[in-house]
Amino acid sequence: MKTKLLFLISFLSFALSLAQTKISGRVVYKNRGVAEVNVTLKDTYDGATTDVNGNFSFETSEKGNKVLTFTHPKYIDVEKPIVIESQKVSVNAELKEQINEIDAVVVSAGSIEASDKKRATTLLTPIDIYTTAGADGQISSALTYLPGVQKVGETEGLFIRGGTGTESKIFMDGSLINNYFSNSVPGIAGRDRFNTSLFKGNVFSSGGYSALYGQALSGTLMLESVDLPDQSSYDFGVSPIFLNAGFQKLSDSKNSSFGASLGYSNLKLMQEVFNFNTNFSEAPQGLNADFNFRIKTKSGGFFKYYGMYDSNRMGVTVNSLDPENDFSRINLKGKNTYHNLSFKQKFGKYLLSTGASYSYNSSDLDFSTQKDNIESGNTKLLNDGNYINFKAVLERKINKISALRGGFELNSTSEKLNFNNFVDKDYKDLISAAFVETDLGFSNQLSAKIGVRAEHSSYLGKSNIAPRIALAYRLAKDWTTSFAYGLFYQNPESRYINGPANLDFQQSQHYIFQVQRATDGRSLRLEAFYKKYEDLLKVKNLPYVDGQNQYVQTADNNSGYGYAKGLELFWRDKKTFENIDYWISYSFLDSKRDFMNYPESLKPNFASEHTLSAVAKRFIPKWKTGVNLSYTYAKGRPYYDIATKDINGEQAYYVRHEGKLKDYNALNFSINYLPNLGKKEAKAFTVLVLSVSNILGSKNVYGYNFSMDGTRSSAVVPPVNTFVFVGAFISFGIDKTQNAINNNL
Repeated sequence: MKTKLLFLISFLSFALSLAQTKISGRVVYKNRGVAEVNVTLKDTYDGATTDVNGNFSFETSEKGNKVLTFTHPKYIDVEKPIVIESQKVSVNAELKEQINEIDAVVVSAGSIEASDKKRATTLLTPIDIYTTAGADGQISSALTYLPGVQKVGETEGLFIRGGTGTESKIFMDGSLINNYFSNSVPGIAGRDRFNTSLFKGNVFSSGGYSALYGQALSGTLMLESVDLPDQSSYDFGVSPIFLNAGFQKLSDSKNSSFGASLGYSNLKLMQEVFNFNTNFSEAPQGLNADFNFRIKTKSGGFFKYYGMYDSNRMGVTVNSLDPENDFSRINLKGKNTYHNLSFKQKFGKYLLSTGASYSYNSSDLDFSTQKDNIESGNTKLLNDGNYINFKAVLERKINKISALRGGFELNSTSEKLNFNNFVDKDYKDLISAAFVETDLGFSNQLSAKIGVRAEHSSYLGKSNIAPRIALAYRLAKDWTTSFAYGLFYQNPESRYINGPANLDFQQSQHYIFQVQRATDGRSLRLEAFYKKYEDLLKVKNLPYVDGQNQYVQTADNNSGYGYAKGLELFWRDKKTFENIDYWISYSFLDSKRDFMNYPESLKPNFASEHTLSAVAKRFIPKWKTGVNLSYTYAKGRPYYDIATKDINGEQAYYVRHEGKLKDYNALNFSINYLPNLGKKEAKAFTVLVLSVSNILGSKNVYGYNFSMDGTRSSAVVPPVNTFVFVGAFISFGIDKTQNAINNNL
């Protein structure tokens, strides 16, 4: 019996072994074997996993027509029909890459993005801005710690890669913000009008930007406002220089909210405490208020509205450069209002984004001189403008990383200017634009952005067409490279258009090459760029007092030109040292221009050849305290005293004096403490802030003013060398403490 049983078992085993069929093959991608591919017979448990060379092999007892499947997270699933009989089956498969938004390479030449979707280590989120020492909580100030943005303290604006502050533009939810900075007087930069906490993300482009945006020769800053709050809250802020309060009310259905804030600032108390360089005859003061609402519709649409009003005033007295007078005085009264309404809605495969904005700005400058306490020589400059912007964009996704979008934009400007009853102008212009752009994702390693923008100016009576293209390629796992090219146009500055002139668009061409390495917590960016300027504005003197060398500059022609080229480096590390976040940026800039009243091609007086910035932040979770340092060095900028002389009966410009400023240095310090106030269930979030700008007291110089005859000069310096700020910010309703801690880790 035992012998028969053993024989039966052996026979059955032999029979089963004869019934097994071997299936083998190789799986490749671009002729290279792919490991870890799951190979299985569909609807069975039979299968195998490929080795490092892409080979696989397994046996099965299945017979007949079957389907062999090949699956891998990074590749598209492949199915192959096979017939299993008695002989061996050999099957080879070639995979195609799985297109994935997360894995796909993104075009980043010239741009740094901070948003909810893309939180790379090179970003400047609101918490980054608030905790950067020396930034004063302002977006524009924080950007000066990134490569490509020059440190220019005597006037407002983003001076990007050899461009003036007016050659960069700022947008909110797609709509242009006219007059982003507050009104100010010569030699003192205006501040950001908009609260940093209003925005949840931003895209900063130092060149080669999207065809959706125009009228900027140098770069753009695209700001995205916050959505619905998590819950209702109330906010208070108090310091020796300002007082503000606000609230956000979320509806019970959590699909709508509204809020408002009110603030007042006055620098008078600080004047009594610190030794100011600037003699403020009237301390800078301002009043601001805003209102917002947000509505999410039942069909998935989203309305956002933001409106604000602010007014400011100041008076400055300086020693006169004219020997016939003791002092010169400037008084400012300014007011501004801005309104922005945006709407987004999906319609099947299409996304419609529309936005409209309106702003009004008024600036009243009063210039006077004083001799023996007697005021004379009053000159008034009155300027007010109305600005309307409308934009509509329709986008359709082609696949996960490809899209097509197009739309149009209208930008209306109406300005009135009166200068001492000598210049009285009424400037009007309507810039209409159409654009189309496509994102092309060829693979996770290669993508492109191709677009074109066309504009027409009613004032100039001319049109332009501006192509844009950008490519990105992944060199290795963490290494990517990008290239961008674009043609960019901008109208001449309207403040110089005081009479008839044959003008055209100013234009620039951008060439940008970037290499970037991004890993968890670390990022390295190397970027080289070249910008070519053509048709830049040239001005001439328009005398307004007979017999005296007093004049205004007015537009003459578009014969100006120039270039800017350079190298930039950015390194950010949040991983190496526990609870320490730091970054280093360096910019080399070689730039020359012949524009405005320059008599020849010169290095611009706003461009520094070498700029180095370092930012370090140490957060101590146990103490809920953040300690922040920042340092900026900039090679001394050139300065010029440009005067006029008669050549064959005509006035011509020449450089009467020139030189280089001392190198700029500033070390800044701030500390923010998050104490526990009240009961935990009260959900109170408190931040106490102490910041000291230019803690070493470096005596920086921004430039020089010269007398009409060139025999006297005075330095343009910061209003104060070292400034100390102390403030407290309290929120009721939302405990943001943990968010603040997590963002600093």
